[in-house]
Amino acid sequence: MIEVSDFKKGLCLSYKGAPMMIVDVTFSTPTARGGASIAKTKMRNLLTGQLLSDSIRSGEKFGEVDYEQRKVSYLYSDGTHWHFMDAETFEQFPLDKDVLGERIGYLTDGLEGIRSLTIEGKIVDVILPNTVDLAVTEADPHIKGATAQAQLKRAVVETGVEIQVPSYITAGEKIRIDTRDGHFVERVKG
Repeated sequence: MIEVSDFKKGLCLSYKGAPMMIVDVTFSTPTARGGASIAKTKMRNLLTGQLLSDSIRSGEKFGEVDYEQRKVSYLYSDGTHWHFMDAETFEQFPLDKDVLGERIGYLTDGLEGIRSLTIEGKIVDVILPNTVDLAVTEADPHIKGATAQAQLKRAVVETGVEIQVPSYITAGEKIRIDTRDGHFVERVKG
């Protein structure tokens, strides 16, 4: 059983009789005495793609979703669909922007380490690796006097995603980005 305290982005659970994936979750604790914490969630129905927002009190329990994961790699985008290939069967399948959302910005041709999520024989989503390496195509200039404390500046990577990076990063460098929240992890050497 899955408890509300286990909620995190990307978690799959059975909610109101349907397989759901948590897209976003924030926790709040009411100030009243004895108030249980509340998880404000945004979930996507894995079969229909419909988004659902709900507030759930801690203490509730939910069933796990019966799903299968398989290794896949990203191939290309035709502008409306993003195409993937199963690593074992070599079958190709498309997913659209409604399913992938912001994760489109982390996909590069040939990206591996991706897993497909299959429910009832239907591929409903993909799970990206925790980090991806992307080249910086544009970076704001170095901030003078930024040595006293960590200063962040704007940078754009090869896929068009804009992120905050340390002031020493310049255009042309490769950086590692966390796909779960889009933050800079480290500079990639070599």
